[in-house]
Amino acid sequence: MNAALRAKAILFDPAAEWQRIEQENGDPAFILSHYVAVLALIPAVFSFVGASVVGVVVAGGETLRAPIFNGLFGAIFGYVTTCATVLMLALIVDLVAPLFGGRRDFDSAFKLAVYSFTPVWLAGVFLVLPGLRFLVCTGFYGAYLVWLGVPRMTKSPMRRSQGFTALIVMCAFVLSYIAAMAQHAVFGTPGI
Repeated sequence: MNAALRAKAILFDPAAEWQRIEQENGDPAFILSHYVAVLALIPAVFSFVGASVVGVVVAGGETLRAPIFNGLFGAIFGYVTTCATVLMLALIVDLVAPLFGGRRDFDSAFKLAVYSFTPVWLAGVFLVLPGLRFLVCTGFYGAYLVWLGVPRMTKSPMRRSQGFTALIVMCAFVLSYIAAMAQHAVFGTPGI
């Protein structure tokens, strides 16, 4: 799998891409090692550069930078928690799918969680400069991707997909927020 081509396709033609993804064998180990491992590097690398190299300008014009050790290990921690967040989100999707008329299938739930996280990872490039951090909000395009993917990946009826999508997005936000707060508390660096 070419991660760049898949990311481009899921962003620019998500309906057709979900149809292709639905037909693919969804081996989570393969997807984790060939897609998640590559894309999760983006916010990790850019947050390290933003926190430890570029820094943040504070009142008085002083630039504060995280120590290299904290920045590096914060980035590693962020990378690992991002992978764990996608895995936990897939478990949640798999567990609650029957409540929304869907079927339990971990492989499909994992594909839904992973590919809908694509804009979040790509928005990680905005972590490099403090003035651009607000653009990380472009990652909310993932909510639209979830909405398109839920009926295909979980076989949930379209009429119930809005509620299911809202639950998935809320869980993704909470998991990401917890991971970012843990990263900030331990290393003093901002998480995605």
